[in-house]
Amino acid sequence: MVEALAAGEPVAMPTETVYGLAADALSPNACAKIFEAKNRPLSDPLIVHIPSIDWLPRLTSPTPAALQLAEKFWPGPLTMVLPRQPIVPDIVTAGQETVAIRMSAHPLFQEVATAFGKPLAAPSANRFGRISPTSAAHVLAELDGRIPFILDGGPCAHGIESTIVHVSDDGLRILREGPITREDLRAFAPLLDDSIAVSAPGGLKSHYAPRTPLVLEKNPAPRSQKTGLLAFSAPREGFAQTEILSATSDLREAAANLYGAMRRLDEAGLDLIVAEEIPESGIGAAIMERLRKAAAR
Repeated sequence: MVEALAAGEPVAMPTETVYGLAADALSPNACAKIFEAKNRPLSDPLIVHIPSIDWLPRLTSPTPAALQLAEKFWPGPLTMVLPRQPIVPDIVTAGQETVAIRMSAHPLFQEVATAFGKPLAAPSANRFGRISPTSAAHVLAELDGRIPFILDGGPCAHGIESTIVHVSDDGLRILREGPITREDLRAFAPLLDDSIAVSAPGGLKSHYAPRTPLVLEKNPAPRSQKTGLLAFSAPREGFAQTEILSATSDLREAAANLYGAMRRLDEAGLDLIVAEEIPESGIGAAIMERLRKAAAR
């Protein structure tokens, strides 16, 4: 695995959020292979995963708030967008003056990153815009023949991508909801709601989408066509196939099960998937963000 990374090849590895497609973040040629394998547009920046905290000031200009967030949430599912240092290649940042940084808590990812000794660019290990992979089998279905290695670390704990927050002197702007919630972040700096011209990974309107059309409803009703249901906690009558995210209405369990359930419905030969809206408290906001993007095709 480390030998492949050193040779400039992208490899798939588990993180605590989803499986990532990792390559040497300081090598433009290696990063270009990520874009090629995923069919990812070069306008969509990559997240850089660092092997240790001492890389943070080498790649960015961290603010005091950023250092506090790193101390609290790293290793973990928080990505910070900060001013970049010249060492970061343009292909990683899509030519912007900011870079997205995080440190994964997954022990296998940490082991490989530490052995490699340099930052790894690692977006989700799937075709661009598709459902993110939460198991090695999902990666194989997406990228078989496109990458040399997949490291199987079992299912991912969180099941949705990291929270992305832009850190500035005046506060924090959440660019992507995730496992670290608004409630978690409010203790460190003000949350700013105004828009800002920062492009974040996964920030396009349509993303995380199945091939099967998906609609989002508060009270799902079956259609005349062959329809599947992505339910929060309870089944409903009249659907050809149902996937339940959490029988106990546990939002974190629902997040962990989201992409696997979407993928099973997508592979069931349905005409339509109806997804039930869920409460937007805590990590529920991140789940709803993914479902809205999946429905925006």
